[in-house]
Amino acid sequence: MNVQNLKLTALINGFSLLKIPLLAFVSPKVVSLDESKSEVKISLNYRTKNHLRVMYFGSLVMGAELSIALMAVSQIQKSKMKIDFLFKDFEAQFLKRSEGDVHFVCPDAAAVKALIERASLTGDRLEQKFEGYAYVPKKSEEPVMTYALTLSVKNRSFKPS
Repeated sequence: MNVQNLKLTALINGFSLLKIPLLAFVSPKVVSLDESKSEVKISLNYRTKNHLRVMYFGSLVMGAELSIALMAVSQIQKSKMKIDFLFKDFEAQFLKRSEGDVHFVCPDAAAVKALIERASLTGDRLEQKFEGYAYVPKKSEEPVMTYALTLSVKNRSFKPS
């Protein structure tokens, strides 16, 4: 893990400790964030597993959400504008049991960046659906889950001329 990913992990966990304690409870880690994709990891442990010793549904949802939110947060920070975001809907297909640490990948990082850039130019609410997948590297590269979330953003600092 490089220094940038460590900083992002600390930022996510620090922010979530104050604002989203449930996310902090599962201790997500940033695996990578670049122009093409974002990837986060949630470890399978006593906090994240269910009675069948696989990752609990709620933990899977938090990882999916964070894989998309990570790029949005990064771009919002770079824009230095007050852009709020939330997720409007969630769709998932659970394909296999998640019997290990789960990595959540959003290959649409460039599209998330473009949405935030568009939001920085207007005060309108903008929405776009993003897809991703989750896999357990110790088991297989095959997805254990695919998901799609609609990201809704609005620039609160925009003052029309």
